[in-house]
Amino acid sequence: MTEPLDPQMFDPVCPSSAMPIQIGDKWTAMVVLCLEGGRRRFNELREPLRGITPKVLTQTLRAMQRDGLVTRTAYDENPPRVEYELTPLGRSLLTLIAAARAWSKDHLPALLEARNAHESSSSSSR
Repeated sequence: MTEPLDPQMFDPVCPSSAMPIQIGDKWTAMVVLCLEGGRRRFNELREPLRGITPKVLTQTLRAMQRDGLVTRTAYDENPPRVEYELTPLGRSLLTLIAAARAWSKDHLPALLEARNAHESSSSSSR
């Protein structure tokens, strides 16, 4: 059994939407990180992804399955149990995500400063 996911793994204060590099959509990279440690059930994934609705998580997982990034295993149990796991292709994104996170750590202040300056100049020219 894998360790439980840290409910705080995605700090709500962190402006993840500010990261200029996204894989697939806003949520795919975060789902990849949630699955890095092994198989997870749907509700396990929802806990650290506090801002995601069940519908959007379902859509994200289906798109990831379609793209060969995750496998979905349904167990014939009562109640039904479904687990998601990264494929080798999905695991290959971990290197890219790590590089993007390192870049963001080093450059996010400058990026946010540039955005703020742009917003200020755009609003003053209206």
